[in-house]
Amino acid sequence: MNKNAIGLPKNLIQISVEVMHRMESGFEVLPKRWVVERTFGWFNQYRRLSKDYEHLPEMSEPAIYAVMTRIMLRRLAV
Repeated sequence: MNKNAIGLPKNLIQISVEVMHRMESGFEVLPKRWVVERTFGWFNQYRRLSKDYEHLPEMSEPAIYAVMTRIMLRRLAV
């Protein structure tokens, strides 16, 4: 299979990927990863964000802003 099978030129997408290799066996907390995974866990509590219902990212972004606003307001109210 061709690596450019999606149809986008390779130089059009500018992302960098950092691969984490395990140095030793056992459990080790990776820096900042738990923050992202916790936030995704919060998103899964809301029905609209629990599955990828939206077809366009432009429609998912306002839903994420609305959920994060609601989460922050609930935390401020307590």
